[in-house]
Amino acid sequence: MIDLYYWTTPNGHKITVFLEESGLPYKIHPVNISKNEQFASDFLKISPNNKIPAIVDNAPEDNKGPLSLFESGAILWYLAEKSKKFIPHSAREKAEVSEWLFWQMGGLGPMAGQNHHFNTYAPEKIPYAMERYTKETARLYGVLDKQLHGRDWVAAGQYTIADMAIYPWIVPHKMQGQNLDDFPNLKKWYEKMQSREAVKKAYALAKDISGQK
Repeated sequence: MIDLYYWTTPNGHKITVFLEESGLPYKIHPVNISKNEQFASDFLKISPNNKIPAIVDNAPEDNKGPLSLFESGAILWYLAEKSKKFIPHSAREKAEVSEWLFWQMGGLGPMAGQNHHFNTYAPEKIPYAMERYTKETARLYGVLDKQLHGRDWVAAGQYTIADMAIYPWIVPHKMQGQNLDDFPNLKKWYEKMQSREAVKKAYALAKDISGQK
């Protein structure tokens, strides 16, 4: 059983999508970040950076007791290795998946996150910051659009954790000031992701947890 400490953010969605896709049994423990629950001492024991998501695997392969893990990219990689799903076997293909996973973690996520902050949540509108992060988000969308030219999936010629990591950060594209019609390859991939049953279940679950009936 995987205990998932979760809230309804792009990084949280990554893990519920994976768990729904893989069929690994899991239980959600909501951590409402709008109520600062991420600063609770019990949560900080498993996520010292006070960020969701985090997991506790109660049945790790080494049989040495529960294993806790924070950082969404690390969690995806761990769960893929554990389940032997959505990660390639060959070193070359695995390297390509890792490239795009880290691209999301180090680029798309942080830049889109700053985009969200300055364009939607910041108490003061700062034109320079708004323009900077909107343009950088567009640049990253362009990188992804180019990668998806002639491809069904982002990496290794198959559906992987790279797709699961990236998709939740494209979902709020309107908030980010992006038009998917400007990125036709990305748009085609986005619609394919959106139609997956596990993705639908993960996002329906998010609405239930956040009370958005």
